[in-house]
Amino acid sequence: MTWIEFPYAALGAIGCWSGGSLLNVFGGRNGSLKTPAALLMFAGTAVMTAFLILFWAGIDRPPLRTLGETRLWYATLIPLVGFLVEYRWKIGWLKYYCMALASLFLAINLLHPDVYDKNLMPALQSVWFVPHVVVYLVGYVLLAASSAAAWHGIFRGGGGSGDDGALGHYLALLGFVFLSFGLVFGALWAKEAWGHYWTWDPKETWALIAWLAYLAYMHLYSMKVGRGPLRWYLALAFLVLLVSWFGVNYLPSAANSVHTYQTG
Repeated sequence: MTWIEFPYAALGAIGCWSGGSLLNVFGGRNGSLKTPAALLMFAGTAVMTAFLILFWAGIDRPPLRTLGETRLWYATLIPLVGFLVEYRWKIGWLKYYCMALASLFLAINLLHPDVYDKNLMPALQSVWFVPHVVVYLVGYVLLAASSAAAWHGIFRGGGGSGDDGALGHYLALLGFVFLSFGLVFGALWAKEAWGHYWTWDPKETWALIAWLAYLAYMHLYSMKVGRGPLRWYLALAFLVLLVSWFGVNYLPSAANSVHTYQTG
């Protein structure tokens, strides 16, 4: 399985998520449509999971090197957050945001096809490579979901039960934990690959900035800042994370970054 087959998997997943969402939303109180809707939504994630596994086997290396490959993981993981939240807390609206974000990242990959290579440069052959990137991606997924919950509260005008605020905070807390482990694993990887735990490389610097942004959120929460400002902070904080993830690649300083793996 390669990027050649990716459009079929991506369009199939987007179709399943869209179809399941429409059935669930417009089915209303018709209980007979709930099960087919859920099966369709799960099928979309199952399609992406199967593609990811087969793609990994096809290129004979972890598909974590390029931005397109990380977007593939992101689109596979984030709907799972929505499904788990609905299962655990009976909050159903988050899964629609998660599937929409997954579809967006798949669409980006469709519009900008990746160039895949079976080879991994020496720096990426470290035992810390896969744990570092996967832990970071799980953190990104959780923090994106927390941002979606915050935006949901903002769009509702602050009314309702406040489930979005509590959910957003819980997801942000979990995401921050994964972000912290990602920093530690990254330092261990850097020591093994380049001989230093930290070099103030642009990618490292923005990773630290993103971590500090969410540390500041935790501090504001502990200070019992109002729900409205916290929602706005959490909603916008994810933009810093996006810069850390791929926005930094477009900065002039990234030209000399050791974390540029797009080319051999």
